[in-house]
Amino acid sequence: MFYREAGQFKTTYSADMAIFPIRQDRVTLGVLLAFAFIGVPLLSYFHIWPFGQDYLLRAILLPFLILALAAIGVNILVGYCGQISLGSGAFMAIGAYSAYKLGTGVHIPLAWLGFDISIPALPVLPSILLGGFTSALVGILFGIPSLRIKGLYLAVATLAAQFFFDWVFLRVPWFTNYAPSGSVNAPQLNFVGWVVDSPIERYLLCLIFVTVFALMAKNLVRGNIGRQWMAIRDMDIAAELMGIRPLYAKLTAFAVSSFIIGVSGALWAFVYLGSWEPLAFDINRSLQLLFMVIIGGLGSILGPFIGAAFILILPIMLNLVPTELGVPLSTETITHLEFIIFGSLICYLLIKEPHGFARLISLAKEKLRLWPFPY
Repeated sequence: MFYREAGQFKTTYSADMAIFPIRQDRVTLGVLLAFAFIGVPLLSYFHIWPFGQDYLLRAILLPFLILALAAIGVNILVGYCGQISLGSGAFMAIGAYSAYKLGTGVHIPLAWLGFDISIPALPVLPSILLGGFTSALVGILFGIPSLRIKGLYLAVATLAAQFFFDWVFLRVPWFTNYAPSGSVNAPQLNFVGWVVDSPIERYLLCLIFVTVFALMAKNLVRGNIGRQWMAIRDMDIAAELMGIRPLYAKLTAFAVSSFIIGVSGALWAFVYLGSWEPLAFDINRSLQLLFMVIIGGLGSILGPFIGAAFILILPIMLNLVPTELGVPLSTETITHLEFIIFGSLICYLLIKEPHGFARLISLAKEKLRLWPFPY
């Protein structure tokens, strides 16, 4: 009864093409954003439950926002363009190490040419964005094989990129500024005079990035380029016969996806980890992001948020619920249960609802719009 669009008339083209044409959706989004931007900081500042400690911000909300942003990038490539990728962790690593090099200064010795190339240290914000652009350029390079291969063969090509960059960042000391341990520390987070240090400041910084990039991605997939991606996903030969250029569509999907993933990798390293090594962006990270997209929903901007929340909250619930019920489980048992639940859920969703939880929410909204009538 509360989710009706009766009486909500559209009198302009802009109102008809709005991202959220139904008033209830706009109100719900406004309430969520107000709580995220105002409510959470206030609750954390006054130490009100459940934000009385920094654990919720550091261990749950920060990784949730950053991984949701990375999953949005993966969803653009996999969900909207239909190009399977297993190299998302590599693109996160490229964004992180590129931002680190730009933030600490780049020095390229070219003794055989008689001169060196030196770039002074850049501020943090340009470093993060340029790290994303570097990841986009590499993504375009590794997206070229998608013009000739697809499916599992393309997945193997992106998997090769994952293993290659794992080896590069582990074996080439230039990327870590010749650190003996191979571990690097992020520079101070100074954004135009705003020094980001406390957990709530880090949370707000990530929230701003996620809001801006989610809005950008939503507008992209609703526009001309998004329709080209979906046409390539549904049937590339038919799309080409209609006049869509596969070269442009696929490479732009790789570029936009890699850019968003690269920015999320820089945020993961700078804001969440602070100190990291190449193993922080291994194949497990790529699979985790892919599982988020599959569980949350392919071809949906809402899906990555649902998938990230599910994958982050499930291990915590497996720790807390059995303990509260008086049946504590060992760490090994919890790890095995995670694999069992994730695998079973992915198989179920791929069979029953390939578009994930986001599609189930969409169906529920359609039912509510027509309730109490069945159709």
